[in-house]
Amino acid sequence: MNQWLAKAGENLLVCGAILGLEMAAYDTAGFHAQQAAEKALKALLVCHQVDFRHTHEIQGLLALAEPVATGIQARFAAAGTLTPYAVGGRYPGPQPPLDRNEAARQLEMARTVVAHVQNLLQPYLDTGPPAG
Repeated sequence: MNQWLAKAGENLLVCGAILGLEMAAYDTAGFHAQQAAEKALKALLVCHQVDFRHTHEIQGLLALAEPVATGIQARFAAAGTLTPYAVGGRYPGPQPPLDRNEAARQLEMARTVVAHVQNLLQPYLDTGPPAG
């Protein structure tokens, strides 16, 4: 769980650093924002021993987390906008490039998800995983 959160934090840092650069497109920032939210949600699932398949689908991860974090699915319904950046922006294709403003919005969404998950997991970070 701690490793998942550490990786999520690294993705947030990289995303913020990319936004500080002058670039034609910020697709890579979108990728790191998506990865941060994905890894945070997977940390929550790992902590509560909820199995998940290999996926980048934020809405699916939120659905899996709902039984252990009631209300998370509704609270972060908009986080589904991160999902396309997991793969789409990494390769040439028909999608328009991500501009700095939209990338900054995606980073803020990811930061919010990560902070919420860290808050939910704080008791476990102090004492270890739940018994059982």
